[in-house]
Amino acid sequence: MKKSKWFIFLVVIIGLWVVAESAMVVTYPNEFTVIKQFGKIVDIREEAGLSFKIPVIQTVEKIENEVLLYDLAVSDVMTKDKKSMIADCFALWRIEDPQKYTETLSAQKSNAEFRIDTIVYNSLKNVISSLSQEEVISGRDGELTAAIMANIGDTLSQYGIELLAVETKSLDLPDENKAAVYERMISERNNIAATYKAEGEEEAKQISNNTQAEIIVMQSEADAQAAEIIAKGEAEYMRILSEAYNDPEKADFYIFLRSLDAAKVTMSGENKTLIIDETSPIAQIFY
Repeated sequence: MKKSKWFIFLVVIIGLWVVAESAMVVTYPNEFTVIKQFGKIVDIREEAGLSFKIPVIQTVEKIENEVLLYDLAVSDVMTKDKKSMIADCFALWRIEDPQKYTETLSAQKSNAEFRIDTIVYNSLKNVISSLSQEEVISGRDGELTAAIMANIGDTLSQYGIELLAVETKSLDLPDENKAAVYERMISERNNIAATYKAEGEEEAKQISNNTQAEIIVMQSEADAQAAEIIAKGEAEYMRILSEAYNDPEKADFYIFLRSLDAAKVTMSGENKTLIIDETSPIAQIFY
């Protein structure tokens, strides 16, 4: 009897433990816990930690609560100028509304990725088809991604999904077209460079001509000012000289100085002998 009682007690304990364990729900930081009752969502646990549910009646589903990556298959796209390109891109996404995600996609990641693949590919194709090949290549620094995201808009929000980014790992030309396209692009760049060089040389020539004209004008003005100053100086010289000759005493002194200067010039060098006529102005300074 004692063994039977202990056995029953043990079975009850184990049963209670199983029931208690089935009532406990552990939610981790990187997941949502969806509580369903008879197939209908009754609660969604977003906070990490331990919580409880009704055993047996309520069931638990786990879905990711983190940034997820979906790598799209490499695909061919056509540009506006009918040039084929090979696109390889990926999408970053997260579950924004767990309830809507569960109701529309059955909380299946594969269903979500199918929707993302379809919507992102269609947007990529539409954006690239509206651009020329050169615009696509030059838009690799962000413009292309922005255009794709703008084209998608909030389309995925109906599935409870937030699309964070669409990035292109590579956007290349088919191997058979690369050489011809690169040669054409190099030729176009050379033509642009030649145009810039010609415009620069023309502008440099224009600047040089303008500078030369300015120099000529400035030189002419400077010559005119110099001539004016010289003329004023000569006029002042003649005025002073005229005043000197009008005064007999100053005139005699001026003649005396001029005679000394003439004698000094004549007696330069080794020969110091001065032979002059008595009527010479120089001879007058010795009388």
